[in-house]
Amino acid sequence: MTNEEKVEYWINLSNNDFVVAETLKKNGHNLYAGFMCHQAVEKIFKGYYAKVKQDTPPFKHDLEYLAQQSGLYKLFDDKQILFLENLNPLNIEARYPDYKNKTAQYLTDERTQNIFEQTKELLKWTKEKM
Repeated sequence: MTNEEKVEYWINLSNNDFVVAETLKKNGHNLYAGFMCHQAVEKIFKGYYAKVKQDTPPFKHDLEYLAQQSGLYKLFDDKQILFLENLNPLNIEARYPDYKNKTAQYLTDERTQNIFEQTKELLKWTKEKM
Protein backbone atom coordinates (compact mmCIF):
# COMPACT_ATOMS: atom_id res chain seq x y z
CA MET A 1 0.00 0.00 0.00
CA THR A 2 1.40 3.39 -0.95
CA ASN A 3 1.52 6.19 1.57
CA GLU A 4 -1.24 8.03 -0.30
CA GLU A 5 -3.42 4.92 -0.02
CA LYS A 6 -2.69 4.80 3.71
CA VAL A 7 -3.71 8.44 4.06
CA GLU A 8 -6.92 7.77 2.14
CA TYR A 9 -7.56 4.73 4.32
CA TRP A 10 -7.45 6.87 7.48
CA ILE A 11 -9.57 9.62 5.92
CA ASN A 12 -12.21 7.09 4.89
CA LEU A 13 -12.28 5.57 8.37
CA SER A 14 -12.65 9.04 9.86
CA ASN A 15 -15.49 9.91 7.48
CA ASN A 16 -17.28 6.66 8.31
CA ASP A 17 -16.93 7.20 12.05
CA PHE A 18 -18.32 10.70 11.71
CA VAL A 19 -21.38 9.38 9.84
CA VAL A 20 -21.89 6.86 12.65
CA ALA A 21 -21.58 9.68 15.21
CA GLU A 22 -24.25 11.65 13.40
CA THR A 23 -26.60 8.65 13.28
CA LEU A 24 -26.09 7.95 16.98
CA LYS A 25 -26.64 11.61 17.85
CA LYS A 26 -29.86 11.76 15.83
CA ASN A 27 -31.12 8.70 17.68
CA GLY A 28 -30.31 10.08 21.13
CA HIS A 29 -27.28 7.90 21.86
CA ASN A 30 -25.18 10.80 23.08
CA LEU A 31 -22.53 8.81 24.92
CA TYR A 32 -21.68 6.74 21.87
CA ALA A 33 -22.00 9.72 19.53
CA GLY A 34 -19.31 11.45 21.61
CA PHE A 35 -17.16 8.33 21.48
CA MET A 36 -17.48 8.16 17.70
CA CYS A 37 -16.57 11.84 17.40
CA HIS A 38 -13.38 10.96 19.26
CA GLN A 39 -12.81 8.06 16.87
CA ALA A 40 -13.30 10.29 13.82
CA VAL A 41 -10.79 12.83 15.11
CA GLU A 42 -8.33 10.11 16.09
CA LYS A 43 -8.39 8.66 12.61
CA ILE A 44 -8.05 11.98 10.79
CA PHE A 45 -5.05 12.74 13.03
CA LYS A 46 -3.57 9.37 12.08
CA GLY A 47 -4.15 10.24 8.42
CA TYR A 48 -2.38 13.55 8.93
CA TYR A 49 0.47 11.74 10.66
CA ALA A 50 0.78 9.29 7.76
CA LYS A 51 0.78 12.20 5.32
CA VAL A 52 3.45 14.34 6.97
CA LYS A 53 5.64 11.62 8.49
CA GLN A 54 5.34 9.13 5.61
CA ASP A 55 5.05 6.47 8.28
CA THR A 56 2.53 4.35 10.17
CA PRO A 57 0.85 6.36 12.93
CA PRO A 58 1.40 5.37 16.55
CA PHE A 59 -0.94 2.78 18.05
CA LYS A 60 -2.34 5.34 20.49
CA HIS A 61 -5.78 6.79 21.11
CA ASP A 62 -4.71 9.98 22.88
CA LEU A 63 -5.66 12.85 20.58
CA GLU A 64 -3.20 15.32 22.05
CA TYR A 65 -0.37 12.82 21.74
CA LEU A 66 -1.22 12.07 18.11
CA ALA A 67 -1.42 15.77 17.28
CA GLN A 68 1.88 16.47 19.00
CA GLN A 69 3.68 13.58 17.29
CA SER A 70 2.57 14.77 13.85
CA GLY A 71 3.34 18.45 14.47
CA LEU A 72 -0.34 19.33 14.11
CA TYR A 73 -0.69 20.45 17.72
CA LYS A 74 1.50 23.52 17.22
CA LEU A 75 -0.95 24.72 14.55
CA PHE A 76 -3.99 24.63 16.85
CA ASP A 77 -5.61 27.70 18.30
CA ASP A 78 -6.75 27.85 21.94
CA LYS A 79 -10.30 26.78 21.05
CA GLN A 80 -9.05 23.64 19.30
CA ILE A 81 -6.77 22.75 22.22
CA LEU A 82 -9.64 23.15 24.68
CA PHE A 83 -11.87 21.02 22.48
CA LEU A 84 -9.26 18.23 22.39
CA GLU A 85 -8.95 18.36 26.17
CA ASN A 86 -12.72 17.86 26.43
CA LEU A 87 -13.00 15.24 23.67
CA ASN A 88 -10.03 13.11 24.67
CA PRO A 89 -11.63 11.52 27.78
CA LEU A 90 -14.62 10.27 25.78
CA ASN A 91 -12.44 7.47 24.42
CA ILE A 92 -12.18 5.95 27.90
CA GLU A 93 -15.38 7.19 29.48
CA ALA A 94 -17.61 5.65 26.83
CA ARG A 95 -15.96 2.25 27.25
CA TYR A 96 -15.88 1.59 30.98
CA PRO A 97 -18.92 1.15 33.20
CA ASP A 98 -17.55 3.27 36.06
CA TYR A 99 -17.53 6.32 33.82
CA LYS A 100 -20.50 5.62 31.55
CA ASN A 101 -23.33 6.81 33.77
CA LYS A 102 -21.60 10.01 34.84
CA THR A 103 -20.55 10.84 31.29
CA ALA A 104 -23.96 9.94 29.86
CA GLN A 105 -25.59 12.40 32.27
CA TYR A 106 -23.12 15.11 31.26
CA LEU A 107 -23.70 14.59 27.53
CA THR A 108 -26.98 16.38 27.10
CA ASP A 109 -28.40 16.82 23.61
CA GLU A 110 -27.01 20.35 23.55
CA ARG A 111 -23.50 19.32 24.63
CA THR A 112 -23.50 16.43 22.18
CA GLN A 113 -24.55 18.76 19.37
CA ASN A 114 -21.71 21.10 20.33
CA ILE A 115 -19.19 18.23 20.30
CA PHE A 116 -20.53 17.11 16.94
CA GLU A 117 -20.20 20.61 15.42
CA GLN A 118 -16.70 21.12 16.80
CA THR A 119 -15.69 17.70 15.51
CA LYS A 120 -17.01 18.59 12.07
CA GLU A 121 -14.99 21.82 12.09
CA LEU A 122 -11.80 20.10 13.28
CA LEU A 123 -12.10 17.34 10.68
CA LYS A 124 -12.52 19.90 7.91
CA TRP A 125 -9.64 22.02 9.22
CA THR A 126 -7.33 19.02 9.46
CA LYS A 127 -8.19 17.84 5.95
CA GLU A 128 -7.34 21.31 4.64
CA LYS A 129 -3.90 20.99 6.25
CA MET A 130 -3.31 17.72 4.42
